[in-house]
Amino acid sequence: MRSIWNGAISFGLVSIPIKLVNATESHSISFRQIHVSDGGRVRYRKVCELDGEEVPSAEIGKGYEEADGSIVPITEEDLAQLPLATAKTIEIMSFVPAEEIDPLQMDAAYYLAANGATAAKPYTLLREALKRSRKVAIAKYALRGRERLGMLRVVDDVIAMHGLLWPDEIRAPEGVAPEAEVSVREAELDLADALMATLGDVEMTSLHDDYREAVEAMIVAKSGGAFEPTEAVVEPAGGQVIDLMAALEKSVRAAKASRGEADTSGEAEAEVTPIRRKAGARAGAGAGAGAAAPKAVGGKKSTAASAKKTAASAGTKKKTTSTAGKSAAGKSSSKSTAKSTAKTAAAKKTGAAAAKKAATPRKRTSA
Repeated sequence: MRSIWNGAISFGLVSIPIKLVNATESHSISFRQIHVSDGGRVRYRKVCELDGEEVPSAEIGKGYEEADGSIVPITEEDLAQLPLATAKTIEIMSFVPAEEIDPLQMDAAYYLAANGATAAKPYTLLREALKRSRKVAIAKYALRGRERLGMLRVVDDVIAMHGLLWPDEIRAPEGVAPEAEVSVREAELDLADALMATLGDVEMTSLHDDYREAVEAMIVAKSGGAFEPTEAVVEPAGGQVIDLMAALEKSVRAAKASRGEADTSGEAEAEVTPIRRKAGARAGAGAGAGAAAPKAVGGKKSTAASAKKTAASAGTKKKTTSTAGKSAAGKSSSKSTAKSTAKTAAAKKTGAAAAKKAATPRKRTSA
């Protein structure tokens, strides 16, 4: 592999001559710009703004544009004379545990190769020291006109260096997390853990770029004149919310099936619940915006159970009302019976008095 930078690793008083080699490569497919009407290649020409002439690469240098638009020329000699200790040296500053490095800082990766026979011994010493300490080295280096931060670690029997972004180049994730407060139940976490365990590990070397392969196949087909475009199937989006618990359970079953494991859960399929719109939002929304508030996540109560509960509640109310009505009717009946009994007794008393009076002989009055 061709080296892109030559220098040395400064390890205390130890200096290790090394060569910097790219550890990664891009396999993305590059396209050229063409004139659509005739297929002609469209190129960029580097033209001087002052004389309008095209400038060859050998005559192109660097310059810094100031606020007023004027250009300050900067030559390679100017940059080489800067008092920069890392211009040709990867200067190790400290050794830290690997977990202290935020993956967000990771940038380009390089291999560090020993440059010459004399570099083999100190190179091996640093490599073995990194292995035994289980730490990584934090270093500064200069590449392509700027000072950079790097992390040295061991990959197999080679020292690799990852370029790191400076801490002030990492943006804070403000306004990225969901603003609404969301609670996650233990049952949902248990299902998520089960899904993670079922998916298991993946062999990283088996992963590949499906999109690039599809583009390459299309190019081969078009160059041979046998390309027949097919319309991609796109699932409709919006207006639906998947029941989280059911979706997790279905995912676990699917993962087990893909691994040849039997599924004995017997759970229901994932449900799609329409979103109910709020009353205040109906006036301004269009006919196609009938979206809905999702139902409570993770519940296992069905609509039938809810209806049954409502019916039972209504039946209880009806029974209570009927009992109250019977009680009131009973009281009214008792009151009417008492009144009727009193009237009957009064009538018998009046009748007895009349009979007694009729039976008593009347005295004759003398003339």
